[in-house]
Amino acid sequence: MTTTTIQVDKSLVKSLKEAQEYPRQTYNELIRHMVKIFQTVKKSNQYDEFLHKIQQAKMKELWDNAEDEAWERA
Repeated sequence: MTTTTIQVDKSLVKSLKEAQEYPRQTYNELIRHMVKIFQTVKKSNQYDEFLHKIQQAKMKELWDNAEDEAWERA
């Protein structure tokens, strides 16, 4: 495993300390866990967007019809 050094703001280091699940958790473990969560959420959002696009056509069909427009003018 190759190790590298990155520069982060002190406020980010404080946030990382607050986010630790247990006191001896390393930043490496914590960041790895955060990346897994991010990737899962990203996949979930892509699925939600996919469903939304599929549903748009059906919703337009259901809502944009002559019967509803007739009731609005009644």
